[in-house]
Amino acid sequence: MAYNYFNYYTEIEEYFCQKRGAHLLVSTLDWAVIESWQKAGVPLEIVLKGIDRAFEKYDAKRRGRPIKSLLYCVDAVAQATEEAKEAAAGRPPQADAPRAHGPAFDSEDIARYLGANSAALRLAAAPAGKSALAQAFTETAEALDALAAQPATAATKNLEDLERHLTVFEEKLLAALTQAAPAAELVELRREVERGLAPYRRKMKAEQLALIENQFLQKKLFERYRLPRLSLFYLSAGAPPPAAEER
Repeated sequence: MAYNYFNYYTEIEEYFCQKRGAHLLVSTLDWAVIESWQKAGVPLEIVLKGIDRAFEKYDAKRRGRPIKSLLYCVDAVAQATEEAKEAAAGRPPQADAPRAHGPAFDSEDIARYLGANSAALRLAAAPAGKSALAQAFTETAEALDALAAQPATAATKNLEDLERHLTVFEEKLLAALTQAAPAAELVELRREVERGLAPYRRKMKAEQLALIENQFLQKKLFERYRLPRLSLFYLSAGAPPPAAEER
């Protein structure tokens, strides 16, 4: 089965809701879980396989209440990932199959998206005055403007390279936000994510916890300053809107 690369988030959300038998908007913490899988490079088919296993295990125990969070699936996805790596070990090198890039974004889609995100960053920079944070917002907006101004063929020729640029921009913004945020706010965010992870913590590895915690922190800080997410994943239909409130 072929999956759309840039529909990673919505494919997982829809599949999870399908398995639950009811549509339930995923939480900020659930989006952090999905982002941690995407950042770790876990293929979509492996995530879906892990979700299947988690539900099979849950149903086998005949538990009455449905699974409410993707956090329950983290361990099963990790196991499926390790199995895929072991199965691939020792195989002769193979040419990479061409990757499907989801919806065929055209140059106008990308230019509008970059332009809208640039405008949102400039808007966020205004109340920050001449602070280092305002400078970071403005510099990122200028970088997005430069990408949007590239010839149409350059914008759509290599979406993976464009995504790499956007990922770097997000990482720099997160560093600036973390530096500027009051310590008390960061501590409270850590407490919030720890409360959400508490029922699942014993089943998760340290690196899994760290990825989810970092993605949760990023999402919350971006929301607080009303910053857009820059990744092309958020250009996909149905992806969470930039700077949205917790779902």
